[in-house]
Amino acid sequence: RRQRQMCIRDRFIAALRNVLSTMAQIELVSGKPQRKTAATAQGDVSGLIGMVGDDVKGSLSITFETSIALKVMQNMLGEQPEAINDDVADMVGEITNMICGGAKNELAKLGYNFGMATPVVVFGKDHTLSHTASGQKMIMPFASEHGKVFLEMCIDK
Repeated sequence: RRQRQMCIRDRFIAALRNVLSTMAQIELVSGKPQRKTAATAQGDVSGLIGMVGDDVKGSLSITFETSIALKVMQNMLGEQPEAINDDVADMVGEITNMICGGAKNELAKLGYNFGMATPVVVFGKDHTLSHTASGQKMIMPFASEHGKVFLEMCIDK
């Protein structure tokens, strides 16, 4: 089971790095994965998406610090908002969708099939994330010159 979860996790990490590298020209350096017990997000704006299928059930979130969220917005869309607004929230939802979709395509090649819900975006200082799955939550920090990104995963099966 642990091996399987690491395989799934690795596909989401690769998808996150790929999306930010190709879409926003931002390279991420991986930190150390940790268990997460609190619901409070580590950053300022989060995209949360549920996954359900015969092979996988769980949820994933991507949380950005304000500085990197605004830089992604600038690099992807050429817009430079002063703060997180509805446009930035929409972009985070779209990125969450792209990351989950990219990982889903790679996992399908390995025989894992699941459907994806529409992402929910939450922002604000100390916002909380409610993962749909009841399994152990894992958080993985990533650093860049523009700020930090946090990938959270909770997989039941």
